[in-house]
Amino acid sequence: MNNSEKGIYIIGAGFAGQMIARELKEKKVFGNVISFLDDNKDLIGTTIDGIPVLGPINNLTTFLLHSETDEAIIAIPSAKQERIKEIYEILSKANFSSIKIVPGISQIIDGKAHLIQTREINPLDILGRKAVVISLKESLSYLRGKRVLITGAGGSIGSELARQLLSGGAERLYLFGHGENSIYQIDKELRLLQKEGVGEKATIVPVIGELKDKNYMHYIMKKLKCDAVFHCAAYKHVPLMEENPVASIENNVFGTKNLLDACIENGVKKFVLISTDKAVNPVSVYGVSKMLCEKLVIKTAMKVSSQTEDARYMFVRFGNVMGSRGSILPLFAEQLKTGGPLTVTDANVKRYFMTIPEACSLVLQTGGVGENGKSYLLDMGEPIKILDLAEQIIKLNGFVPYKDIGISFIGLRKGERMDEPLWTKEENPTPTQYDKILQLKNDDESKLKKWDELIKKLKPICFYDENFSEIYRNRDILIKMLCDSVPSLKEFYEENN
Repeated sequence: MNNSEKGIYIIGAGFAGQMIARELKEKKVFGNVISFLDDNKDLIGTTIDGIPVLGPINNLTTFLLHSETDEAIIAIPSAKQERIKEIYEILSKANFSSIKIVPGISQIIDGKAHLIQTREINPLDILGRKAVVISLKESLSYLRGKRVLITGAGGSIGSELARQLLSGGAERLYLFGHGENSIYQIDKELRLLQKEGVGEKATIVPVIGELKDKNYMHYIMKKLKCDAVFHCAAYKHVPLMEENPVASIENNVFGTKNLLDACIENGVKKFVLISTDKAVNPVSVYGVSKMLCEKLVIKTAMKVSSQTEDARYMFVRFGNVMGSRGSILPLFAEQLKTGGPLTVTDANVKRYFMTIPEACSLVLQTGGVGENGKSYLLDMGEPIKILDLAEQIIKLNGFVPYKDIGISFIGLRKGERMDEPLWTKEENPTPTQYDKILQLKNDDESKLKKWDELIKKLKPICFYDENFSEIYRNRDILIKMLCDSVPSLKEFYEENN
């Protein structure tokens, strides 16, 4: 059976469902729309563009006869999480081959829903916190006509920022990264989105470069003449960075320092660092590297404030995002393909989660409303047990946990802990006037000097200096320096080694 013969059922006969249906009818290659399913009594029994409207949705299994190769698309962008969960469970019982969902209402910026924006439903659509709704069109107004650079643009966060920025009216989008394949993929995707009518006609410019190359960063920032930078690039995989600690510091800390220095020199007005809960009382080299990046941004903000009044340098910290590369969701997906088991470190491990689109929407909003030298934290809601997530993912794929697919417990890996705090006691997060955005209290300038001194000591370990050749790439000395300066890392290492 080819795609043009596949049946598609659209859940929701409102504006989003109708737009998806029209697009499917025009293109014909993705399948035929069999019917809409809706709860609106005024629509049930009618036809829209020749497509019948059936309902109510909750009675679907009693009146719907369809092939198991047919697909369902949930096209109700304003639906609450509880309702999405109900609909998903109904569709799962009906054994559709695929269940997709259109973006939430906050992502449908210009009042249009597009087939290309549909995606497979994921656990956070039906599990965990209620997503915040943000008007991206309004919150992105500060970037209209601007030149915006995203580092790590091929990664999970960077690529989603790029997708959302398509609708921000930016003059140019610079996609910066050192991996040609990931930059090629997001560049191609953004051009396809534009071709399909998503967003505005920003000029998209892929840039392959290396943050660790100081001279190059000064050169390229002078050429690009950026107005705003969203810094997402980092080595992030905790156990891998424990095995490669020098690379972690070299790339994350000194790459960030090179970028910040180049931004100041070339008059970049807005800089937003993407940070992580692992920077809080860090117990891994990666966590320390991100903590140092936070300190660098705050120190730079102090410097830039003396040069210009309208510059805004800040960081935004949040926990895990669902589906990012190297995160738990892709790992579980791979394990499911081989029949399991799904591996969980500990039955009681909890993490904070939000979807990538929601995190990026909040980051973009913070970039617009945040003040220079301030630090921000996204409200992640309540933490979710990884075990609950594993069980939900097994169910999402039509299996029974522990019967069809097993779950095994493998223990914490290097640099991992049972819970990840989102802030330190001293940071004392306070609400802002914006939903889900909190402000953190920063270190004073005297405390920041301590971190400056540490970074200076770390440099000859990461970059060859003939005067300190004996410590070049010496991981033992690097880790000792970090432990001497970061009590939480030292304590964790002593307890676990």
